[in-house]
Amino acid sequence: MVYLGHKPIIDGEKVVLRPFKDEDFPYIEECLKDSEVIKLTGSSEGFDRELVMAWYNTRNEQTDRLDLAIIDKSQDILVGEVVVNLYDEKAHGMNFRILIGPRGRNRGLGTESTELIIEYMFKNTTLNQLTLSVFEFNPRAKNVYEKVGFVIDSINENELEHDGEWIDSINMILTRENWLVRNK
Repeated sequence: MVYLGHKPIIDGEKVVLRPFKDEDFPYIEECLKDSEVIKLTGSSEGFDRELVMAWYNTRNEQTDRLDLAIIDKSQDILVGEVVVNLYDEKAHGMNFRILIGPRGRNRGLGTESTELIIEYMFKNTTLNQLTLSVFEFNPRAKNVYEKVGFVIDSINENELEHDGEWIDSINMILTRENWLVRNK
């Protein structure tokens, strides 16, 4: 197990990754209700505000995962989140996911956030790898993941039904070794 009880503040050029605060909730809600976020994450349209608020109110207390708000420095507001969770004991790895809402798109904030959290995890833990899954109809995210070093590991065919079509889920991996080679 990897202890992730310490919630860092990670300062980048365009973004700050930090623990969630109460003032973030309207922006989290905006992100989670966004039609593109719903589609690209395979989420359902239903939204229970009280349940979501309760969930985010417990993120900073978790010791087995890291959930951080992505704050756009230019607007000083939450535009998304990065999450490292689901420890895999056999591989000594964890899952990574990121969500960028409408106020944070197409400005490199997701790429920088991804780079920052990967660097933090590999410099501050002993993890061997990070993994993720991305739906085939999200080439923008897949390109970001490949740019930072993730490679395709496997494909789950017909993982999600969307608008009557079956969408594959692409499973990707970034090992500590490959990350170190890329970041010498």
